Amino acid sequence: MTQNPKQTPSLSFEFFPPHDTDATLRLWRSVERLAPLGPDYVSVTYGAGGTTRERTVSAIKTIKDRARLNVAGHLTCVGASREETQEVARTYARLGVRRIVALRGDAPKGADRFVPHPDGYGNAAELVAGLREVGNFDIAVAAYPEGHPEAPDLNADIENLKRKIDAGATSAITQFFFENETFLRFRDACAAAGILVPITPGILPIENFAKMVNFAARCQAHVPDWMHDAFRNAGDEADTLATAIATEQCDDLIREGVDHLHFYTLNNPDLTYNICRALGFGTVALASASVA
Repeated sequence: MTQNPKQTPSLSFEFFPPHDTDATLRLWRSVERLAPLGPDYVSVTYGAGGTTRERTVSAIKTIKDRARLNVAGHLTCVGASREETQEVARTYARLGVRRIVALRGDAPKGADRFVPHPDGYGNAAELVAGLREVGNFDIAVAAYPEGHPEAPDLNADIENLKRKIDAGATSAITQFFFENETFLRFRDACAAAGILVPITPGILPIENFAKMVNFAARCQAHVPDWMHDAFRNAGDEADTLATAIATEQCDDLIREGVDHLHFYTLNNPDLTYNICRALGFGTVALASASVA
């Protein structure tokens, strides 16, 4: 059997909005580091509550104005009415944002499950439909190759993804995973279910293995035994190991026909940069390089 010829995919990078001055500098360093790789877009995450909302909007404006990048704004159903959520989308549109990552969102801190706002959207499919009323956005939604933790099984989760697509989403970005066969089987299952929009793999460079394992447990993302063994023995070479693992994963995905890679940077750009360079991505000059 002949593998697909290797092609150069497009890239996107996810950041989260800063909460103080130090975090602002860290975000801008991340943008400065990764913008020269020429991403198709970058995205900024979003949390419940007015202050978090303001930080997301501020980060989007800064990145657009100073780095001249295409920016996608995240939106969730958590803690806001439909009108409030639509107003955030209108704010994005006024900033020139045409891409939105639409998510149901996790339960707020202190709550053990998601409860919709009395006047809000009850799930991501409703949110997508509501955004379609606001404007002609390119809307991405979440996908879970190993199933969402709240889904009864993977088939039910794929049915939920199809509802989001049928509501108007134009693409999906997956939760991170470490075994490519998991993603490829999921992609095939989605196609069989009639989901024909692009499904982009989400890549998580492993900055801190112990923290990643805890996060993976909450997300229902499997961490293979060999990875536990490798990082246990890596010592001071953990970053080198993390770069090699993610580079090999991405290289294999590209050979399987993946034409876009989405990196969860956690505002730590160096591993993502090194992985992309190892994959052969060149750099261009950044339009602006000052946060002040």
